[in-house]
Amino acid sequence: MMMLKQTLPFIILDRDGVINYDSDEYIKSPDEWRPIPGSLDAIAQLNRAGFRVLIATNQSGVARGHYDLDMLSNIHEKLIRELAAHGGYIEEIFFCPHHPEEGCVCRKPKPGLLHQIAEKYGVNLGETFFIGDSHVDIQAAQAAGCKPLLVMTGNGEKVRERHPELFITIPSFADLASAVEFVLLQQGSSHD
Repeated sequence: MMMLKQTLPFIILDRDGVINYDSDEYIKSPDEWRPIPGSLDAIAQLNRAGFRVLIATNQSGVARGHYDLDMLSNIHEKLIRELAAHGGYIEEIFFCPHHPEEGCVCRKPKPGLLHQIAEKYGVNLGETFFIGDSHVDIQAAQAAGCKPLLVMTGNGEKVRERHPELFITIPSFADLASAVEFVLLQQGSSHD
C-alpha cells in the first residue's frame, strides 16, 4: 500500500521571540516590530531548501485593546516586506486574536492554530517541525503531534528555568538560524 507523502515540506514558526524581538508591552505597531538578527535570512534559507513556511502566533493584544486587526495586518505587512528583501516569504500567518480567558480553541497551548494549518494545507503534522520560544509553543506542538524545537531567543531562557525537563527530549537552539541549520540537516538525512 502506498503512503501519501507531502510534496513540499512545511515548517511552522511562532512569531514573537522567534522571528522578531518580543516585548512585555506587546508589539503594537510596525515601528515596534524588529527582526532578531539572522531570522529573516534563516526563513529565506528554508524557502530555498523547498520549505513552505507558516506562522502560528498568539496575538491577544487585539482582544486586550492594544492594537486592532488593521494594525496587526500592518505589522505583518512589514514582516513580509522585510523578509522579501532577504529573498524569503511566508505562506500564511495564522493568529489567535482572543483573550486568554475567552477559552477559544486557537490560543496556544491549545493546538487549534496547528489544526487550522493542517486542514487548510493538508499538512502532516507528525512530519512537521514547529519552532517556538515558549512553553505554550511546545505544548501546542506536542498536542498537535508536531516535532517541537525550542529557541533561546524570546522566552527560551524562562522555559529553561521553569521547565528544565523539556530540554531532555526537545532540541533547543540559540536562535532561529541555528534551529534552521538543524532542520536542514534532518531533511538532508531523510533523503539519503
